[in-house]
Amino acid sequence: MLTPSRLRTRFRRGSLLSLGAGLALLAAGCGGPSGGAGQITLTLYNGQHVPEASQLVAAFERKTGIEVQMRSNEEDTLADAIVEVERSHPKADLFLSENSPSLEYLTSKGMLAQVDASTLAAVPHGYSSATGSWLGLSAQVSVIVYNPKLIASSQLPRRILDFAAAKYRGKMAFAPADVDFQPIVTSMVAAYGEPKTVAWLKAMKATAGDHAYPDDETVESAVNQGRVAFGVINEYYWLRFHDNAAAKNAKITTFAPKDPGYVLFVAGAAALASSKHPAAAQKFLAFLTTPEAQKLVAETGIEYPLAEPTLGTGPLGRPFTALQPNPIDVARLGDGSLAVTLLRNAGLI
Repeated sequence: MLTPSRLRTRFRRGSLLSLGAGLALLAAGCGGPSGGAGQITLTLYNGQHVPEASQLVAAFERKTGIEVQMRSNEEDTLADAIVEVERSHPKADLFLSENSPSLEYLTSKGMLAQVDASTLAAVPHGYSSATGSWLGLSAQVSVIVYNPKLIASSQLPRRILDFAAAKYRGKMAFAPADVDFQPIVTSMVAAYGEPKTVAWLKAMKATAGDHAYPDDETVESAVNQGRVAFGVINEYYWLRFHDNAAAKNAKITTFAPKDPGYVLFVAGAAALASSKHPAAAQKFLAFLTTPEAQKLVAETGIEYPLAEPTLGTGPLGRPFTALQPNPIDVARLGDGSLAVTLLRNAGLI
């Protein structure tokens, strides 16, 4: 059964599914190969951004002739459903996640196969599983989003601890229920310990007031519309909205170098231990490290490809090597359960 630490409400990409609905989604339509005799069809449970994942799948299919059926949902819903379904009714071959905690959770449950050593070697050390159970694909970073009509860049707090200051009451927004906020909480624990982190979370709740939103999209939208002065988000959502001509008011800037709020979000991929097509699943993981796949990641302008980090510059035009996030590795970010517990203790979820 699911542990309480894994049960959480998620509001990403316009869908809200209970665990039961997630189980039904994964149980339906994930049968055997749909092609002719002997043709392999992989089933991918996708918790990544659908447009980017779809491009990678299409390129892999063209290159190998192996079909991939993609089932998309929230990464936590998928991870929990994998634990519930795959042990007794194995159907999936691959899992793609927007953040590392879901991958670490599945690792702890023994649900992932070891990634081939040659594939792991294509990604710099520290951006994949320390135990070799999943592969780092790409990275995004947390940023400060602000509306210069409401607050000047020089007046912004550059340290996440200062976001909770009383002088910003009603001016600051964040999304405590969004999965992207969990690594920031864990990063704070690493820097300051649990008691100070809980106190900070409670202060964040008081400072934000009505501006504690369900997801990063809502934070970005509220800043852009002038309903709140600034907030913290994954930079992906600023760029996605910034492509819209109606969303030009919000700007972004970085946290202070190595601040606990300056977190690298690592997206990753894994083959399930229960896969009926392990060799083909490993072929998909290896494909993700090729220049062709990494170029697709970079061309979005949103994520930094980890196997070819020189290809990506992100929304602020910064090369990956210029980023200065808190030097906390994916292993220390863990499976997100500690962050969820502390967020609950602070009354934020």
